[in-house]
Amino acid sequence: MIVLENFPVYMSSFEQERMIRVYLPNGYNETHKRYPVLYMHDGQNVFVDEDSSNGVSLGMKDYLDQSGLEIIVVAIDFNPEGKERVNEYCPWVNGEISKKVLGYSCSSGGRGKEYIDFILRELKPLIDHKYRTLEDQTSMAGISLGAQISTYAACNYPHIFKRIAAISPGFYRNQEEMETLLRNSDLSAIENFYMDFGTKEVGEDEEMNQFFLGLTNGVVEILKGKVANLNFQFIENAEHRYEFFRKRIPGMLSYLYSDLKQTGMAD
Repeated sequence: MIVLENFPVYMSSFEQERMIRVYLPNGYNETHKRYPVLYMHDGQNVFVDEDSSNGVSLGMKDYLDQSGLEIIVVAIDFNPEGKERVNEYCPWVNGEISKKVLGYSCSSGGRGKEYIDFILRELKPLIDHKYRTLEDQTSMAGISLGAQISTYAACNYPHIFKRIAAISPGFYRNQEEMETLLRNSDLSAIENFYMDFGTKEVGEDEEMNQFFLGLTNGVVEILKGKVANLNFQFIENAEHRYEFFRKRIPGMLSYLYSDLKQTGMAD
């Protein structure tokens, strides 16, 4: 029996509760196996369409149900109030490149470290205690700004978050700082790193598409010298929308867990 559990967890730094959604694989309650854990952001949009903030999710529940991939997925809801999502998924206040893209100076961002510390110091210990996890097999994946904060987590805690997926990353808000951090980070402990980017992220605005592609390429070129197993793909004609993101989930998961047996892992 496949289980999807939802429950609130208190975030000390943010002084608020946040909904956590946990996917347990088929047979979890009938076995004593332990499982790798994948942490994901924008939790409302991860599993099913009816919970999604815009009506379209990544559809991961259906995919995991059908594929038999035996992992635990922990999805953390984003804060929908004002600019709080930007604040939490941006480690730094938005920089000059962000100003060029947005057309105005934005003071949002700067709480990404607190957000990752919540996952590392409060949420992960809770999940490892509550469920039968393989504590040393922890991964992280995200979309857009969720991809940015996942990359940040990889740089700061590569010995913990060993497999990373960054779908259509929104590095532009912290491009300058992120490139510097990547250059100064030892990512040799990263086992697999998946990244992709659509060639039409902003629709038919070819000038901006090329600008974003250039920003993404800048990050990829740094990663090539840092990560042994890097899978980067340009997705032809893909826009920055969930209808396009969800199509990449099978390939992303297959790459992250290419060595994982579908029969699970025993104690």
